Amino acid sequence: MSTTLFSAAFGVGTQNRQGAWLEVFYAQPLINPSAELIAAVAPILGYTGGNQAITFTTAQAAQLAEAVKPVDGAQAALLTRLAESHKPLVATLLAEDAALTSTPEAYLKLHLLSHRLVKPHGLSLAGVFPLLPNVAWTSQGAIDLGELAERQLEARLRGELLEVFSVDKFPKMTDYVVPAGVRIADSARIRLGAYIGEGTTVMHEGFVNFNAGTEGPGMIEGRVSAGV
Repeated sequence: MSTTLFSAAFGVGTQNRQGAWLEVFYAQPLINPSAELIAAVAPILGYTGGNQAITFTTAQAAQLAEAVKPVDGAQAALLTRLAESHKPLVATLLAEDAALTSTPEAYLKLHLLSHRLVKPHGLSLAGVFPLLPNVAWTSQGAIDLGELAERQLEARLRGELLEVFSVDKFPKMTDYVVPAGVRIADSARIRLGAYIGEGTTVMHEGFVNFNAGTEGPGMIEGRVSAGV
């Protein structure tokens, strides 16, 4: 097994009642992670190579934190926090920048763009649309559309309002990452996967799609379409 990877990340996300991934949050995605890091985590995750999204438990998260502490303190600290999670965990390891095969992989590549680790057109997003489920983005997070009506009723019975902000395949970027040195007037208009360079201001009518953006500094007052 090669220990040279294109990307890797440890994430926490949301699944529907059938166990299908709706979204994944990667706090510290890595581009070209060190061979020592991969060698440390592979035996615990059962990683044998290729592009894989591997679910792991909180107990395994604690093991991973101890294993990577000598080689990457930041990832060790993240894994220590993930060991406290009440939500499902996933490790996504990409041996190569190839066509996407899972929802966690798709979310990792969108994170790489918004974290400014890769510029638009800098990686393969082939197959992204079928792998991003159309979900309700709500005040209680991502909800499967087939489960939304029941969740709305449950909220009302508790005297609460479950607010639906949008129904879409892509969430807003700022729920996942806020790049340094930017101003965004309306965060709902910036999709995860947008590349917003330092010094960029996005005004109220500005919109930036995934796999698009600006190197900065600059001001966006209109639409920046995917691939621009």
